[in-house]
Order: sequence, then structure tokens, then C-alpha cells
Amino acid sequence: MQPSFVAPPVPERSRPLGALAGDALRRPGGRRAVSVLSVVLFLAGVVMFAYPVGTDLYSQYQQGQLQQAFDDPEVRAAYAERRIPVGDGLTTLRIPKLDVEVLVVEGTTPAALRAGAGHYETTPLPGEPGNVAIAGHRTTYGRPFNRMDELTEGDVVELETPFAVHTYRAVGDFDGHGNPWVVPPTDFSVLAQDGAKSLLTLTTCHPKGSARQRLIMRFELVKSETIVPEAKKS
Repeated sequence: MQPSFVAPPVPERSRPLGALAGDALRRPGGRRAVSVLSVVLFLAGVVMFAYPVGTDLYSQYQQGQLQQAFDDPEVRAAYAERRIPVGDGLTTLRIPKLDVEVLVVEGTTPAALRAGAGHYETTPLPGEPGNVAIAGHRTTYGRPFNRMDELTEGDVVELETPFAVHTYRAVGDFDGHGNPWVVPPTDFSVLAQDGAKSLLTLTTCHPKGSARQRLIMRFELVKSETIVPEAKKS
């Protein structure tokens, strides 16, 4: 009987997916495709795991380098004259409740934020009237703001500069929303200034692992303690 070039009829009932997969695996090409896919998925998993770890290690290195420079006496003069270059250390931020201590750099460029946290250049310096604003990473580069959503009214944040330690306390709900609260990434009203108050605003990405929104936390200055240079050196 001569072979037919007519396509065989389609069966009334399609074969189960498992049977089709089994046929594919029995073919050499199918086995190669599955092997390649397995390798790709494995490498993707390795990258997903290694990337945050790698950024954390880089942030630790950056923090060490920045801290050495921050302890230089010349930093006091630069700070007093408001000539801190973008990427240089500006203030040490501590969040006791979350066991966080990170040296905040000047600026919020991608390069500056690889240190973990950065100060918005257009906002006041720590302790000054107005709204001091700091952005920080949540899942990479040391993830200093990873647990920012756990902060509540009354929790404190300290900002230590070469001249003083400024203590800020989290405020309660205001303007019809909670604290912390979520805004679109284009909502820069959270950086608005109020010269009658001394505020601190922390911003980070939301939800974790996404830049779709921003999580915001607001604090108010409650205390400033001057640092005596001799005492700091000792």
C-alpha cells in the first residue's frame, strides 16, 4: 500500500497534556529543549538569589569607605558650608526599633543610592526647619528600609551629623491617611516644605521588590543635642 500524503484525521477527543508531553520527551529534540529550559530556569534562580546578596555586599563595602571619609575632620567644614558632593556621607540614620544604622549620602541618583540611602538635595539638612527627606532601598543594597512598614506612631529615628544628633518621632494619622502611607511614584507632594515645622520624611519602594508605588513615613523633630568635637574624637 502506497503511503498517503493526506493528513490523518483529527481525533474526536484531544490527547491529554501529559501524553503529549511524554511524546515530546521521547523525541531527541524534545529532550534537548527540556534540558535547555532546565538550565535557563536554574540560572535564572541563581541570579535572582545572588543579585540581592551581591548588592548587599557592595553596600557594605560602600558604607565602610564612606564611614572612613565621614570621620575626617574636613567633613565638618564641608557640612557647615553646605558643599557636600553627591555620593558623599551626610548623616548617620538610626532606627532603633528596626535595628537599622546606615550612613546616608547626599543625593538620590542611582549611583548615590547604591550606598543604601540618600538625602533629597532640594530638602533641608537634618535638624533644619522644613521637611528633610531621605530615600532608601527596601530589598537591595543593604535594604535599610526593608521593614519600614512596621513603624508606628511614636517610633523614633535619629539623624547624627558632624554637629548634632537630631531625634525625630513618628506622627499619627494626618491629612486623611495613615502613617505610613502609599503614594504613586510621581507624587512629589510628600517632599513639600513647611517652614513652620521641622519634619523628616522617609521614602522607599512599595510593595517589596517593585517600584510601582512608594511607601512614605513622616516624623517630627523632638530633640537636638549638640556634639562637642573633643567628645566625638574620644
